[in-house]
Amino acid sequence: MTTLLSLFGVEPRRIGGTEMFARELSQQLGELGWKSVLCFLSEPTGDVRRFMELPNVSFAALPKSTNGDKQARANLNNLLQQFRSDILHLHYVSFVSWYPWTARLQSVPQIFFTDHHSRPNGYVPQRAPIWKRAAARMILQPLTKVICVSNYGYQCMTAPDLLPRDRFEMIYNGVDLSRVKPGVEAGAVFRKRFSIPADRKIVTQVSWIIPEKGVADFIEMARLVSAQRDDAHFVLVGDGAQRDQYVKEAAAKGLADRITWTGTIDDPFAEGVFAAADVVCQFSRWEEVFGWMIAEAMAHGKPVVATRVGGIPELIVEGQSGFLVDRGDTEAMSKRVLQLLNDDDAGSRMGKLGREIVQTKFDLSKNVTRLIRSYGIGGCEESEVIEATPALQIGNQPALEVYSSRRPSLPASDKSPDKIFAR
Repeated sequence: MTTLLSLFGVEPRRIGGTEMFARELSQQLGELGWKSVLCFLSEPTGDVRRFMELPNVSFAALPKSTNGDKQARANLNNLLQQFRSDILHLHYVSFVSWYPWTARLQSVPQIFFTDHHSRPNGYVPQRAPIWKRAAARMILQPLTKVICVSNYGYQCMTAPDLLPRDRFEMIYNGVDLSRVKPGVEAGAVFRKRFSIPADRKIVTQVSWIIPEKGVADFIEMARLVSAQRDDAHFVLVGDGAQRDQYVKEAAAKGLADRITWTGTIDDPFAEGVFAAADVVCQFSRWEEVFGWMIAEAMAHGKPVVATRVGGIPELIVEGQSGFLVDRGDTEAMSKRVLQLLNDDDAGSRMGKLGREIVQTKFDLSKNVTRLIRSYGIGGCEESEVIEATPALQIGNQPALEVYSSRRPSLPASDKSPDKIFAR
């Protein structure tokens, strides 16, 4: 049986976008007679493991894979020997690493890399110096293709000119629409679990509790909205090293009984995170490469207020499926949230359009099918390769409006802003 080994440099601790992608990929591969090896920093356990378990799936662990050091490469070498992989696909690891050569020396025919990395605040893509380009092209020479999850990501990855452009393809991240269940029951269960009164309007953000995600801005927005609406309640779903600091900050602003801190939710879809929300926010300060939680909120028919950063404007149609605001502009954030809380009909219209957008652009099943086509398996002799024309503006350089054409398939520290993973 032919085998794809997917290496994810993350811990599989919840049923989130990465885990849903892994399951959908494995399922479609199984239908084509392929085996799927899912390798994480550690093997999944409990409900997460059961969610991804399929007859054609094997699990593996590669600790400390994000840095690609000598030991990690040796461990990968052993895995490639064990599973005799026909394709290696790298996720959430450093782009410039020796992993591709590790795979090439094991005669792996195809090696893919997906860029999931968000960039620092104000990052401007630009061409790398000639010596960096030369070194990178030598190190990355075995790579078959780089998958970008947004037009913004495509621009960031191609601008440095580390590889020929025909080795890049844009395929959006997706949402598993089969897991989006209509109805209010899950939302009611969520409210009860966290003791949120039924008459409260819920404004939610799902993210790490870190400065880059604009948590301080969310708290200030909550203070401004609370001054206008007694029935507004705010929910922050996620965890992070700065959580205790932000809890104290919220209490100092008189919001102790107005903000619920849920911690990590193992399965946000099934546990009603989005079903309970009236408005979903994402106030990131860094340049999000995609905005998975935004797409998930839209799939649930929820209006979104988000910052105009990175790839986020590719998800939201301004004023129609949600609102875009400048990073750090808490006045604009509170104004837009209040606008939606004060007009249920407008929120419903925006939510409906948002779901239609997800069905068209961010359907996980369709986008995974595109990826499998890019692998050139399942009887597909061609894959979609991105062409681009100038369109949007990123900093002082044009972004890309991408479209696809048909061509033959081509054979810092982990905590720094450009290395933290956009899960």
